[in-house]
Amino acid sequence: MPTTHLLYLHGFRSSPQSTKARLVAAHMARHRPEVTFWCPQLPPSPREAMALVARGIADWPQGPAMAVIGSSLGGYYASWVAQHARCASVLLNPAVNPARDLARHIGEQTAWHNPEERFFFRPEFIGELQTLDVRHQPPAGPQLLIAAQGDEVLDWREMVARYPQARQRVLPGGDHALSDFAAHLPGVLAFCGLEDGLGDGLGNPG
Repeated sequence: MPTTHLLYLHGFRSSPQSTKARLVAAHMARHRPEVTFWCPQLPPSPREAMALVARGIADWPQGPAMAVIGSSLGGYYASWVAQHARCASVLLNPAVNPARDLARHIGEQTAWHNPEERFFFRPEFIGELQTLDVRHQPPAGPQLLIAAQGDEVLDWREMVARYPQARQRVLPGGDHALSDFAAHLPGVLAFCGLEDGLGDGLGNPG
């Protein structure tokens, strides 16, 4: 079954204006306009964020016709979505334990792409993150992990340990933002079933 729907989930303090999200959106608009692509602005509350996503994809086909890409905290969310939609997921430097890591960020925050925009990360959001943890469930669909050893925010070793059943690509060096994401985009989309005949960019045929 061809992939007809693609979801992109951004990270903490990020937005659909992130470089990676814009690269995916531009590629889909130019090369695969027939595919439904959605990159929502996620609210600070994890519960509200996943409720928004669940409403947005309620009419989407599940399973092989759908794929989700998530970066950082969006990777954590993507695993939850993929578990429920039983679809393929691509995890880009994903947060593994955001309930632990974001506890020190409780309080007022600024949006990365618009510093004038502020939001409050509330203490109850930690519990909301914990309820979305699906790490102890076997993956419901294929997984691709891209982890940069040079990630200055998250530990790539935790990512590798969290996704033992995923196809893993561990990058020497790099950074949390995956500044060279354009080079990985063909492989990411091939894994999602959206780049027929190009291989997956991971040393494997399509």
